[in-house]
Amino acid sequence: MKKAEELKMHEKDTGSSEVQIALLTDKIETLSKHIKQFKKDKHSSVGLLRAVNRRKKLLEYLKKNKIDSYKNVLTQLNLRK
Repeated sequence: MKKAEELKMHEKDTGSSEVQIALLTDKIETLSKHIKQFKKDKHSSVGLLRAVNRRKKLLEYLKKNKIDSYKNVLTQLNLRK
Protein backbone atom coordinates (compact mmCIF):
# COMPACT_ATOMS: atom_id res chain seq x y z
CA MET A 1 0.00 0.00 0.00
CA LYS A 2 2.94 2.36 0.58
CA LYS A 3 3.87 2.19 -3.07
CA ALA A 4 0.43 3.35 -4.15
CA GLU A 5 0.60 6.30 -1.74
CA GLU A 6 3.78 7.57 -3.40
CA LEU A 7 2.30 7.45 -6.92
CA LYS A 8 -1.05 9.15 -6.24
CA MET A 9 -1.85 12.17 -8.39
CA HIS A 10 -4.02 13.68 -5.64
CA GLU A 11 -5.28 12.72 -2.19
CA LYS A 12 -8.26 10.60 -3.27
CA ASP A 13 -6.63 9.00 -6.32
CA THR A 14 -7.49 5.29 -6.49
CA GLY A 15 -8.04 4.66 -10.18
CA SER A 16 -5.13 6.15 -12.09
CA SER A 17 -2.95 3.73 -14.01
CA GLU A 18 0.00 4.48 -11.76
CA VAL A 19 -1.89 3.58 -8.58
CA GLN A 20 -3.37 0.46 -10.18
CA ILE A 21 0.12 -0.70 -11.19
CA ALA A 22 1.40 -0.15 -7.65
CA LEU A 23 -1.51 -2.11 -6.15
CA LEU A 24 -1.02 -4.94 -8.65
CA THR A 25 2.70 -5.01 -7.82
CA ASP A 26 1.88 -5.49 -4.13
CA LYS A 27 -0.58 -8.25 -5.03
CA ILE A 28 1.97 -9.97 -7.29
CA GLU A 29 4.61 -9.95 -4.55
CA THR A 30 2.16 -11.40 -2.03
CA LEU A 31 0.95 -14.12 -4.39
CA SER A 32 4.52 -15.00 -5.38
CA LYS A 33 5.45 -15.61 -1.74
CA HIS A 34 2.28 -17.67 -1.26
CA ILE A 35 2.92 -19.83 -4.32
CA LYS A 36 6.51 -20.51 -3.26
CA GLN A 37 5.14 -21.91 -0.01
CA PHE A 38 2.14 -23.75 -1.50
CA LYS A 39 3.28 -25.09 -4.86
CA LYS A 40 0.07 -27.04 -5.58
CA ASP A 41 -2.24 -24.04 -5.18
CA LYS A 42 -3.33 -23.68 -8.81
CA HIS A 43 -6.09 -21.13 -8.16
CA SER A 44 -3.63 -18.65 -6.73
CA SER A 45 -1.22 -19.22 -9.61
CA VAL A 46 -4.00 -18.35 -12.07
CA GLY A 47 -4.68 -15.18 -10.06
CA LEU A 48 -0.98 -14.35 -10.18
CA LEU A 49 -0.91 -14.72 -13.97
CA ARG A 50 -3.96 -12.49 -14.32
CA ALA A 51 -2.40 -9.81 -12.12
CA VAL A 52 0.88 -9.93 -14.07
CA ASN A 53 -0.94 -9.64 -17.40
CA ARG A 54 -3.10 -6.76 -16.17
CA ARG A 55 -0.02 -4.90 -14.90
CA LYS A 56 1.73 -5.53 -18.21
CA LYS A 57 -1.19 -4.01 -20.14
CA LEU A 58 -1.28 -0.97 -17.87
CA LEU A 59 2.47 -0.48 -18.29
CA GLU A 60 2.11 -0.67 -22.07
CA TYR A 61 -0.64 1.95 -21.89
CA LEU A 62 1.56 4.28 -19.84
CA LYS A 63 4.51 3.75 -22.16
CA LYS A 64 2.37 4.67 -25.17
CA ASN A 65 0.52 7.66 -23.68
CA LYS A 66 2.47 9.05 -20.68
CA ILE A 67 6.17 8.25 -21.09
CA ASP A 68 7.30 10.43 -18.16
CA SER A 69 4.84 8.75 -15.81
CA TYR A 70 5.92 5.35 -17.16
CA LYS A 71 9.58 6.04 -16.31
CA ASN A 72 8.61 7.33 -12.87
CA VAL A 73 6.57 4.18 -12.13
CA LEU A 74 9.43 1.91 -13.20
CA THR A 75 11.91 3.68 -10.93
CA GLN A 76 9.52 3.94 -7.95
CA LEU A 77 8.54 0.26 -8.08
CA ASN A 78 11.97 -1.09 -9.11
CA LEU A 79 10.56 -2.77 -12.21
CA ARG A 80 12.50 -3.68 -15.31
CA LYS A 81 12.70 -1.40 -18.35
